[in-house]
Amino acid sequence: MAAGFVSLLILASVLMSLQTSLAVVIPAQIVVALLLAMAGVHVSALLHDAIPSAIRTMGNPTPRSAESVADGMAHFADHCAVCHGNDGSGDTEMGRGLYPKAPDMRLDTTQQLSDGDLFYIIEHGIRFTGMPGWRTGTTAGEESSWHLVHFIRHLPTLTPAELDSMKARNPRSPEDIRFEIEEERFLNEGAQK
Repeated sequence: MAAGFVSLLILASVLMSLQTSLAVVIPAQIVVALLLAMAGVHVSALLHDAIPSAIRTMGNPTPRSAESVADGMAHFADHCAVCHGNDGSGDTEMGRGLYPKAPDMRLDTTQQLSDGDLFYIIEHGIRFTGMPGWRTGTTAGEESSWHLVHFIRHLPTLTPAELDSMKARNPRSPEDIRFEIEEERFLNEGAQK
């Protein structure tokens, strides 16, 4: 154990000297991830200890209903899908580009987290990853996060129809919106002739 710790200190020292002497910019996330990996610690193992136990054991105060899941789905499609994908797979350009990559939230690794764990992650993020905290400090913001928890639980059973409805809610670029307006204008002009 002591030898492993010494190795980690040496690696940290080397990385820091490279950064200083060669003007190499090494993001702190990568340094921390390398050190943790060398120590045999995975980020998810640290997550459990990072969440206060009172929150970890908390149940979702928002009753699960079709409306709650639908509210969570709409919010997810508009705010979360860019990294996590509509299906929760994390298989998006953004999700694949993160370090560590966005998780597949349909899998047991996420589904076995408590409601309190998921709520805390949504509200506070996960340090040294691409997951920011989205806490607004408002009751409405917390309620939205609890709806998201219900939706995350629903991810493994998403239907093709639900995926299609989510696609319509995904953010669009100004270029896509302009194209849609021009297409609509063209079709309407043809219908009037």
